[in-house]
Amino acid sequence: MVKSCWNPSAEGDSGGRVDGLLWCKDLGQHMYGEFSMAVIQANSMLEDQSQIESGPLSSTTSGPYGTFFVVLGRSGRGTKQAKAMQLSVEHNASIDTVREELRSLHPNDPHIVVKKHRVWRVKGLIQISRSIGDAYLKKAEFNKEPLLPKFRLPEPFQKPILSAEPSVLVHKLHPDDQFLIFASDGLWEHISNQEAVKIVQTSPRNGIARRLIKAALKEAAKKREMRYSDLRKIDRGVRRHFHDDITVVVVFIDPNLINGGSSSYFPLSIKGGRFAAGAGVP
Repeated sequence: MVKSCWNPSAEGDSGGRVDGLLWCKDLGQHMYGEFSMAVIQANSMLEDQSQIESGPLSSTTSGPYGTFFVVLGRSGRGTKQAKAMQLSVEHNASIDTVREELRSLHPNDPHIVVKKHRVWRVKGLIQISRSIGDAYLKKAEFNKEPLLPKFRLPEPFQKPILSAEPSVLVHKLHPDDQFLIFASDGLWEHISNQEAVKIVQTSPRNGIARRLIKAALKEAAKKREMRYSDLRKIDRGVRRHFHDDITVVVVFIDPNLINGGSSSYFPLSIKGGRFAAGAGVP
């Protein structure tokens, strides 16, 4: 339903709008409900890319790599509050089991995981243990120029350090399933699963992806003891010191349409995160 790591194209951002460092599609229609999508840039070059596609489904297949997580909002029995259910597995070196897996795969490398600036990183460089890209940590032939020295490993290696194998979970949609939140780790660094679900449940659908990003930015500003309005003035590149690129896609589910109901909407494909050259700061 949602794919990350796609390069945006001119036709891909149809219907979306750019507001400084923010790209958003506040509300759209897919075959079985509605969706909202937004991307905020923090890096000098946008690293988050995303695409939403809709088609026939009765289940969702989640296979994120590393830093892209999926959370389901399900109606709680006997309560009005929706329950958050994480549908993806984190492959982050901050997790004990991930570090143990890396050490078991690389028993002769005492520096396979290193704590740097209070954060566990693979080889002191990257937090994730699985990735689609990052070829320089998979094959030695890519660990050289023109890659910048700060991104290269100083020592040679024989076996891949990162894995490209995803963990895939198939979830059969339930009538109580209300929506799915697909987001990069830039969101989850500042907002918990349940907080995100609560925001979606208690807010208007129109612009909800943008609203989640704003909540994360407010929390990022609070952590740095600064005002949200001051954070908004910081341009790309420098802004990465305060938060990461953030991609959010919220997909609302109409169970009546999924379970045999008719839909008059055609399959949809939208790529997000396309920014105009010279765009200002939101």
